[in-house]
Amino acid sequence: MNLELDFRGKTVLITGGGGGVGRGIATAFLSAGSDVEICGRTEPESELVVEGRSPFFFTADVRDPEAIERWVADVMSRRGQIDTLVNNAGGSPFSRFEEGSPRYYSAVTELNFLSAAYTSRTAYTQLRDTQGSVINITSISARRPSPGTAVYGAAKAALESLTRSLATEWAPNVRVNAV
Repeated sequence: MNLELDFRGKTVLITGGGGGVGRGIATAFLSAGSDVEICGRTEPESELVVEGRSPFFFTADVRDPEAIERWVADVMSRRGQIDTLVNNAGGSPFSRFEEGSPRYYSAVTELNFLSAAYTSRTAYTQLRDTQGSVINITSISARRPSPGTAVYGAAKAALESLTRSLATEWAPNVRVNAV
């Protein structure tokens, strides 16, 4: 089965879209014709070009609500709309729970949960206006034991709960799903 998606004229925001899973997501949306906007703390190591088109990169730490507000304002000033938000930024180094510091717990929670909450809230009005969607990238660690990444698993479980709540609260104007 060959599924072709047409997202021409649509603006897609992807947190952490410069590498790994995020780069794959950006590639798929570019291939479907979207205008892709990515953000991260550092520019991607290599340029992504799909059919002569590249994502626009904005430097932002997704754990900083003010940086997210600047990113969304920048996108709106250039594109005038937001149709899809992919909350992809995340990850965690291995650390035994009893060895983690409060700063470590905070950083992992901010990156894997709060950043998605900040970005979703900030983009809500634009997503509502376009009948858009939020896609939260989660992990199997949200539903099974995660020795060495317990805080990461807990943050992803919180993200799944947020996804279910927003899917109900924002329906039918904004679709909210977790992958």
